[in-house]
Amino acid sequence: MFLVDANVLIEAKNRYYAFDIAPGFWAWLDQACRQAVVCSLDAVQDELLQGGDELADWAEKNASFFHPLDQGSTEHFSALSAWAGSRSFTPAALSNFTGNNADYLLIAYAREHGHTVVTHERSQPNARNRVLIPDACLAMGVSSIDTFQMLRRTGAQLDLRSATP
Repeated sequence: MFLVDANVLIEAKNRYYAFDIAPGFWAWLDQACRQAVVCSLDAVQDELLQGGDELADWAEKNASFFHPLDQGSTEHFSALSAWAGSRSFTPAALSNFTGNNADYLLIAYAREHGHTVVTHERSQPNARNRVLIPDACLAMGVSSIDTFQMLRRTGAQLDLRSATP
């Protein structure tokens, strides 16, 4: 299963899959969720609801897309925190990453359930000011990919049925 980071949905809404020009992307997400192919966490939903926009409305209407954190996922917190603490991150970066941070929770959940994290973040192993999802995923044995890789791996096709200029 693919576990979607907030930045995937925010970037889609703001740019290439805006609701008014690419409703097929959002319909695909709904279908893929029903087929247990893609989901996210309620911590991501909480982030999206703060936006007070069309994406917040979508997140509210699609509550089943967002899963709660489970007990098994919390068992990965200590290993994830230990890895982050062993790196040269600033105290602020560590503080922002741990706890109820959605990125931290996504990685622990993905580790527990064998999911692939979908994010627009790129690996920067020498970063100090921010713990990036791909680097934390790598440390935890979790795969991470971007939106387009997810769409290709699932065979998604966002077909424009009628093209009238």
